[in-house]
Amino acid sequence: MDLYQRFSNLHRAAVPLLLANCWDVHSAKMLETAGYPAVGFSSHALSTALGYEDGERLPFDLLVRMTKRVVSTINIPFTVDMEGGFSRNIDHILANIHQLVDAGAAGINLEDTIVGATRELQPATDFGKIITAVVDHLGRINRKLFLNIRTDGFLLNMPDALSETLSRIKIYEKAGADGIFVPCITRRYDIEQVVNATALPINVMAMPDLPDWDSLQLLGVRRISMGPFLFTKAYERGAAVAGSVWQEKSLSPLFS
Repeated sequence: MDLYQRFSNLHRAAVPLLLANCWDVHSAKMLETAGYPAVGFSSHALSTALGYEDGERLPFDLLVRMTKRVVSTINIPFTVDMEGGFSRNIDHILANIHQLVDAGAAGINLEDTIVGATRELQPATDFGKIITAVVDHLGRINRKLFLNIRTDGFLLNMPDALSETLSRIKIYEKAGADGIFVPCITRRYDIEQVVNATALPINVMAMPDLPDWDSLQLLGVRRISMGPFLFTKAYERGAAVAGSVWQEKSLSPLFS
């Protein structure tokens, strides 16, 4: 079974897929060793680690090189957060996706917002055409890639986030999405409505007020992502240790 098929199957397993989000080769290997069945880049974590702001500021060729490095060192499926596609031109987006397929990615996240001075939703029908173009392109080149389509109504805290999300899910499912990612959704009612709106696996992201694991499984969620939070926690703890070494003029915090 190839990595794409393994990754796809994880979205229909008996328990939700807990996707670990990494930011470099070492963190990916660490998470594989910990037992996670799949890993993926958090765009925020990767960009921050390499000194760039999130929002497609990371050079795309660097994202491709990092993908190749991670894929070459792990034996589990790897998925790439490619934000809005690193272009507003469909042909360029297809070329970018082709590079990630060649780099060994088993899946991608593709989101329906564009980051400029602010983050704005693309018109749903326009974004649906992008999804269809991606699906058609993958068919023409006979390659497989799990298309996890992110919709950002809840992330943007829209007053009509639920109805906007439900409307977009229908368009994206028809366009050929393999999964739907709804970051920042946390209310049980909202999650239940989203899950019931589609046959596609629903992906949520770790948030402080997200329902617990058992509740998410009962609600029908199929994938739970860590987002940038593991990266943030790792560096918070590193900063605390470094601060203690400096303040105490002692190396013991490095070993305690």
